[in-house]
Amino acid sequence: MNKKTGRRSHMLRALCLTTILGGIAAPQLATAQEALIPQAAPADDATAPPASGGFSEIIVTATRKSENVQKVPIAIQALSADFLAQRQVKGLQDYAALLPSVSFAGIGPGRNEVYFRGIVPAGGAYASVGYYLDEIPITGQEVPDIQVYDMERLEAISGPQGTLFGAGSLAGVLRFITNKPKIGKFEFGADSEVNKFGKGGFGGTIKSYINIPVSDRFAIRAMAYYRKEGGYIDNVDNKGQFISGTSDNPLQPNPRPSVLNLGDNNPATSYTLSNSAIAKKDYNPVYEYGGRLSMLWDVADGWEVTPSVTAQRQISYGYFGYDTRVGDLQVHDYDLTRNDDRWVQASLTVHGHIGDFDLVSATGYYYRDRKINNDYTYYTVTYDSFGAGYENYLQFFDKSGCSGSGASLKCTKLLNPNQYYHTDISNRKFTQEVRLTTPKSWPFDVTLGGFYHRQKNEFNDNYAIRGLDQIVGYTASGGGDSNPDGFGIPEAQGGTMILGSPAVRGDAYYLQEFDTLYHDTAVFAEAHYNITPAIKVTGGIRYFWTDFQTVGFQGVGASAVQAPSIFLPTGAIGCPLPLTGPRLQCRNTNALDPQSIGRYSEKGETHKVVVDWQFADQKLLYFNYSTGFRPGGYNRPLRLRKTDTQPQVVVAAPPFESETLTNFELGFKGTFNNVFRFNAAIYLEKWNNIQYGLVVAGAQGAGYTGNAGKAQVKGVEYDAELKLGKFTVSSSGAYNDGKLKGNFCNFVANRDTKVISQLATCAPGEFIPGNLDTPSVAAADGTRLPRQPKFKGTTTIRYDTDFGSLKGYFQGAALYQTGATQDLNEFNNKLLGNTPGFISFDFGAGVRKDNWTADIFIQNAFDRRGELTRNTFCSISVCAGSSRTFPIRPQFFGLKLGYRY
Repeated sequence: MNKKTGRRSHMLRALCLTTILGGIAAPQLATAQEALIPQAAPADDATAPPASGGFSEIIVTATRKSENVQKVPIAIQALSADFLAQRQVKGLQDYAALLPSVSFAGIGPGRNEVYFRGIVPAGGAYASVGYYLDEIPITGQEVPDIQVYDMERLEAISGPQGTLFGAGSLAGVLRFITNKPKIGKFEFGADSEVNKFGKGGFGGTIKSYINIPVSDRFAIRAMAYYRKEGGYIDNVDNKGQFISGTSDNPLQPNPRPSVLNLGDNNPATSYTLSNSAIAKKDYNPVYEYGGRLSMLWDVADGWEVTPSVTAQRQISYGYFGYDTRVGDLQVHDYDLTRNDDRWVQASLTVHGHIGDFDLVSATGYYYRDRKINNDYTYYTVTYDSFGAGYENYLQFFDKSGCSGSGASLKCTKLLNPNQYYHTDISNRKFTQEVRLTTPKSWPFDVTLGGFYHRQKNEFNDNYAIRGLDQIVGYTASGGGDSNPDGFGIPEAQGGTMILGSPAVRGDAYYLQEFDTLYHDTAVFAEAHYNITPAIKVTGGIRYFWTDFQTVGFQGVGASAVQAPSIFLPTGAIGCPLPLTGPRLQCRNTNALDPQSIGRYSEKGETHKVVVDWQFADQKLLYFNYSTGFRPGGYNRPLRLRKTDTQPQVVVAAPPFESETLTNFELGFKGTFNNVFRFNAAIYLEKWNNIQYGLVVAGAQGAGYTGNAGKAQVKGVEYDAELKLGKFTVSSSGAYNDGKLKGNFCNFVANRDTKVISQLATCAPGEFIPGNLDTPSVAAADGTRLPRQPKFKGTTTIRYDTDFGSLKGYFQGAALYQTGATQDLNEFNNKLLGNTPGFISFDFGAGVRKDNWTADIFIQNAFDRRGELTRNTFCSISVCAGSSRTFPIRPQFFGLKLGYRY
């Protein structure tokens, strides 16, 4: 009876605290619909510093078993929940800044891709980094932002991890380890925050967790949060001007009237673009909410069942890059950009013992749905800059400006030709892994496992023009200049207007409507044996079988109505337009398959050998040889446009194979007198059979991926921590020197053999025979690998003290990195320009009394504009003049209040 009463009292106190903190956040929520980010909470007992002032033990599961991070013979950084809170980690951009070997590129939350040690994929469909929530992979090329509240730790494992983590872990693995339910212990926490970008918008957060011990064998843990991040990019009024670069110097502003010539030289046809209707300050806010519910059932002695469900929704607006030609943190956008990202992960983990054998079964289901809307105006502007002959891309007749019918039909009003992009992408992933580990009493231990993964992705990409499906007609190519009097008059009446619409489906001018299906199956083993009490040998191997298939349609209307497109209901060559029936009735994936399905499969193995020597107390030396792989895939046939002397032709595009990464790593981990910890690794990574994506000359902008060549990365990474009384100094950094080893020869479509293949030889300064616009070298020997600074690091100094009954701290941190290239192709990289190096500073302070904490912080205190990456709206060679620069967060400060029970 007393137990029940105590538990009810705890719950009532928790509810009261939630109400109090909700009241604190309410004014902010009411005025700006806000909420935001982590707590500087008191550490859990497991991670609290020991009384002696030395280092606490951090347990990780990077090798699929629980070990002290200092005894794991691989390069790994483990960021505790307390550390994540102190450094204001809110999403991928924040924790990537704290991991020196990690970089990323993308255009905003939920649309970023993660890289390790400079291994940045140049093509292909698989990610290069494993992305895990507990035991379950949610790996993908554009990963969701995982809320790190109520996390136990974040593990960043550098180097190929193919043996234990399989496909998609070519370069490393990021693992988010959540706090699990605890039997026999009630816990509650709540946190509230208000914040603001220096010159930008307000934001805030409210979040809470609770752990309820339902019985002596069952517990429930729940977490929920709401967050709003204020924007900091301004979409400013263009005031009748384009401010973009030129082909001669895309990095310099070139103001000119924002008037489209609409693909001809006829002064009577033009369209003036204005964004005044959607111009807005701080136009890139983020709204996010979600939660997690997990349970722990101690079924019987030695057997535990842990089901868990995590769900998040994030809505972000605008681009998170800016146009340096327009102004600091400013852009000219002409249409709405919005990303509505929802995902759910459900998992069931069973841990038990069969005799003395340890058994783990992890089952997961992951669902993600994204609805994205992007401004794509600069693609239209680019087509308009090509000059005469592009009327059919730009001149569309609005039916509201037409009169008469039949022979008397005449149209005078043109539609706004601005392109925008809208898509609906869904991912469904099922995974199952089983691991069996030998008894601890054996002189060696072996983990045996099996893995199965099935993933289906559905893409509905529309490169569209608003109202395109409602037009009466459009001007024929060349008609604007050859017959200006025929403007808006049907061709049948001697004019230049083609009746009907070029829309493929809805308002899409270019449509990508396809599905992909992946299957991965693997068996693996990893064994450890102590040769002597101080020397251990680890060996691992993984055999894998992977298959991939894709089906659908990609192209413009002209692609749909002719080969290789087929209309599945009738089997006819060419599809009737517009497409109005169910998805995938029109297909052009594989002309050699009756269902037009493209397929690829392969099998192989990956392995590792590690030797570690515990040569003194708390000092470890190790050598790690490991391999990883990224599966290959299918290329759809490409249609080469006709020329003055050659007809249109469809050429076969051979599949691309797996790329591999081999890692040679020598590392040291040591703790000295329990006041200084130092870990370091030097490594050589050899990247072979690199998947390289490019546009084949004459293929109407269609992409192709081939296996181009080799590269290598030489690097050093370290992390260190020093405790001097009340001062703690920590630092981590990585140096990565990644370069191509040999020229990447270009790929050529042979009209005679109707096959795409790589040139056998190539040299700088030479061009493809018969195509003097395309160099024979796609990327030159010695070219630096893009997107990764040569050096990146962070240093933190913390001072802990007491103010009477209050425990307090002051903290300062510096983040620094050198410049980075942006593309493997030397010509493209010159157009984008390298990002320069930078340094930024963060400061924070806080106090703690009993169960309460209060913190203030400021990030990027001096508002440095550290540039991370640069991107374009279309191919770099065409759209470099409107590129965007993606920076670190501008100055950001806030106040946090937390409570723990």
